[in-house]
Amino acid sequence: MSVSFAIKVFLVLLLAGFAEYYFVKKTVKSIKQLFPGTDEKLLRTGKRIILVILNAFPVSALILILYAVLKGSREFLLPANVLYDYLVQYPFWIGMLVVVQTTLIFILFKIIFFVIRRSGKNSDKIDKTESITFISLLLIFLIYVPARVIYDYNTVEVRTIKYVKPDLPEVLNGFKITFISDIQADRYTDDKRLNKFIDSVNATNPDLVLIAGDMITNTPDFIKTSAEHLGKVHSKYGIYSCVGDHDNWAYRFDNERSLHEVETALAKHNVLMLDNDRLTLNVDTAKIGITFVTNTYVQRIMPEILSKLVADSSKHDLKIFLTHQPRQYLIDAAKEHGYDLYLCGHTHGGQMTFLFPTGNISPTQVETPYMRGNFKFGKMLMIVTRGLGMSIAPLRYNSTPEVTVIILSNR
Repeated sequence: MSVSFAIKVFLVLLLAGFAEYYFVKKTVKSIKQLFPGTDEKLLRTGKRIILVILNAFPVSALILILYAVLKGSREFLLPANVLYDYLVQYPFWIGMLVVVQTTLIFILFKIIFFVIRRSGKNSDKIDKTESITFISLLLIFLIYVPARVIYDYNTVEVRTIKYVKPDLPEVLNGFKITFISDIQADRYTDDKRLNKFIDSVNATNPDLVLIAGDMITNTPDFIKTSAEHLGKVHSKYGIYSCVGDHDNWAYRFDNERSLHEVETALAKHNVLMLDNDRLTLNVDTAKIGITFVTNTYVQRIMPEILSKLVADSSKHDLKIFLTHQPRQYLIDAAKEHGYDLYLCGHTHGGQMTFLFPTGNISPTQVETPYMRGNFKFGKMLMIVTRGLGMSIAPLRYNSTPEVTVIILSNR
């Protein structure tokens, strides 16, 4: 992890801590102002409950980390049971989403109220309006946030993109590439979610399926599950994947074994994971060239290997650069060597993105500006798909899972 990235992460955590402090203080103050007769003891009790909800999970995680350190273990795992999820994890994450989302929107109103005060308007009336605004936003997001989390957990969207290349052979006109990423099978992305996702993939009737890695989240327990579900995908010209970050983390401190077991399990179900390799796909008289680039947190691709992979002099009617992460130097290399499509995932579409007038914003943007969607680099189109799974937090917010369909066209 670079120093600049660590600083950005620290700032995000600092802002989250400030949002929590400000939220609790503002909630108590607003209630006092709007309901002056509210019992102080009741307010203190309510404040303690909010603080417990917002701090039980990080405190328990810290205790588990310290326990693992004292035992001499390099790894710690959170309790894998429903009781812990519903009493500790979910209340924390949903609570923090409500805190940050409410505070983020209220700050905009706070600026407006500040300007009005400066103009000499009645201060007491403004204070009351400000409190009404804050409590109203809080009530709105107390309903919207959990509702949206439930929606994003249970929904899969299909996004269709028409990619036009004028000199594309007629045989590839209408050719359909279904692109997915970040399956991340685990105890949250269970059989029910996986089945719905795979059904959505098959409903697109793909000619070719490409995957941008991350078949599991962690532990080897879900390697077989992920492979079996992907084995149900129907594709005329095959199913291919590059390597993702989490494919190395089935055994956290044995990356080689992790990747080998993931690749082996997929191969048994006719899903090929290619590690820094190239493939030419023959579609009648046309040729599709696919370059699989392994660039993850575990292993950054060496410049000489990248140069060798992209410097392919073979004639292809369509060139695809498939990798897990949207990294600028990879984008630049793909563009320089005439690739038509750059396909990646990794970001989960932000996973937790907050409503804002200028567009959804997310902590993911600390790492990359390419959070989700389509981006043009000259003639090359980069597509960042939202994927299915989750990491760090066991939920999504304003980032619905996605199956991306790319329809090739010459007109």
